[in-house]
Amino acid sequence: MRDTGVPTRRLFGLEVDALTLEQTVALAEEAVRRHERLLIGVVNAAKIVKLKADPVLRSSLLEADLILADGQSVVWASRLLRRPLPGRVAGIDLFEELLGVADRLHLRVFLLGATAAVLARVEDEVARRWPGAVLAGSRDGYFAEEESAQVADQIAGCSPDLLFLGMTTPKKEIFLGRYGDRLGVPVQHGVGGSFDVLAGVTSRAPRSWQRLGMEWAYRVAQEPRRLGRRYLVTNLAFVGLVGVELVRPQPAYPRPRPTTRLEAVTEPHPPRREQP
Repeated sequence: MRDTGVPTRRLFGLEVDALTLEQTVALAEEAVRRHERLLIGVVNAAKIVKLKADPVLRSSLLEADLILADGQSVVWASRLLRRPLPGRVAGIDLFEELLGVADRLHLRVFLLGATAAVLARVEDEVARRWPGAVLAGSRDGYFAEEESAQVADQIAGCSPDLLFLGMTTPKKEIFLGRYGDRLGVPVQHGVGGSFDVLAGVTSRAPRSWQRLGMEWAYRVAQEPRRLGRRYLVTNLAFVGLVGVELVRPQPAYPRPRPTTRLEAVTEPHPPRREQP
């Protein structure tokens, strides 16, 4: 993760950026204006648990220029650990806000992920809701590892301003970690299952569930057999990590090679301070 000048909170070995949704969108607009890379990574309880045992996912995530709290449980944990984040920046909310920027500024968008059928529905929905956005290109997410370089070349050839990856963890993080620098795309954002939500394949939890941080429970209610045990195991593991962090905070994960960094365009703030 590169130095943004944005204040961070060290949580579970990660420097999580203390940004609101509005501040993140402002950073993205500035990245497009300057044509400088802003690779956005997001974390929730499940991903934080996976990072402990998956060095490839971990190194890929640490390539991100921003790391944001996608899950409400991460925000709650930050407050319990006395390193509070300002709030959650949900990946799907950021996705839709950035599509709004593309609509307003007529930016070029590339969509990568989901099945061909779902992707076609996402394209239709983007054209209907954000008609000013220019669809520079798209590709479904079902490609073999050996095709990744070809997919990266396809994206670069379309010269998009915004790249959205509707793929699962860790595939999207690994793809961006390996190819993010060669894509030439200012804003790169892995949005996970947001393509399915936008296409109407799955429904998002009501606002009341979101405010309570219970979106995961809503997803389990929709697919209990597939997701029930996974969320139970992950949530218990995350609670355990919070307990360990209270007693013995984890040192920061080693960062990748240093690179030039986009300066923040958030409200004035004191110099970056990494909390122990």
